Amino acid sequence: MATIKDVAKLAGVALSTASYALSGDSKVSAKTRTKVIEAARELNYRKNGIAMDLKRSHTKTIALILTDMSGPYYSELIHSVQEVALANGYDLIACSSMGGRDSTAVKFLREQRVDGAIVLAYNIHDEVLIEASSQGFPIIVMDREISSDYLVNVLVDGEQGGYTATRYLIDHGHRTLAYISGPANSYDNQLRYKGFLRAMAEAGLEEQSKWRLSGNFVREGGYSATKMLIMQGELPSAVFYGNDEMAVGGMKAFEESNIAVPSQVSIIGFDDIQLAEFQNPKLTTIRQPKSEAGSLAAHLLFQKLGGAEVNRDYKLTIEMVERNSVKSMT
Repeated sequence: MATIKDVAKLAGVALSTASYALSGDSKVSAKTRTKVIEAARELNYRKNGIAMDLKRSHTKTIALILTDMSGPYYSELIHSVQEVALANGYDLIACSSMGGRDSTAVKFLREQRVDGAIVLAYNIHDEVLIEASSQGFPIIVMDREISSDYLVNVLVDGEQGGYTATRYLIDHGHRTLAYISGPANSYDNQLRYKGFLRAMAEAGLEEQSKWRLSGNFVREGGYSATKMLIMQGELPSAVFYGNDEMAVGGMKAFEESNIAVPSQVSIIGFDDIQLAEFQNPKLTTIRQPKSEAGSLAAHLLFQKLGGAEVNRDYKLTIEMVERNSVKSMT
């Protein structure tokens, strides 16, 4: 049975360096950490040595790890996962990944304090999830593609969603479009932005960098980014917000500046949170199946816990929801 000394020897590093690397300590460089993780995988080493290789006692608990616990999108997701967990006689622990490598969420994964996990957190690195997952500890990853024997990917077609939203604006006669984005390292944001660029290129339109701003997927960020947009003096015809929460913040900023939606600027969002329907005007948006995605992820996790074979990749489709926040220019 491999020990951490064996891992350190194979990786060509000191014992303390190997220990720090496997614990995710930020003082170890990414190159060294990768070398140590590869050595651990080659030796089939598991953290805590013998204790981790013994058959684990079941906790009858699963974890749902999210980037942020606040916001309507996450509350719907938590509810859908919780329903499936309770139906299977399991408890659910939901926790935030804020803090990255040093977060409680990462410790839950590395130390396997639960029986399995569902992860929707862009700030937990792929290598952490690959290292933590195993035959006895399945992980379902949402909105990210990772190739690994013990990981299952549940995706929503974000690129098609971004394309559909942008194409909708273009088909309604809009030619000057802004994009308010989420975090640059968010896989969701990258896909939606890719779809935005594809639709723009297809229509022969050029993106203007001054109209690409970040709102970090939160309402306050959408508000601030929209204020910046307004202060530039020249407004685009329409704004595509990478999620509905930013769009809600943007609508408030426009209202405060006496800029009418949609007569002076059109708005489209993404997610179709419950609040979207109660805005004034009601928000046109892209609906992604939040509850369905959460339920599917939970069902797949319990299938894996029961020893069943499942596919590695699942992709859910999006839907256009037309309301009142987009004006036709044709």
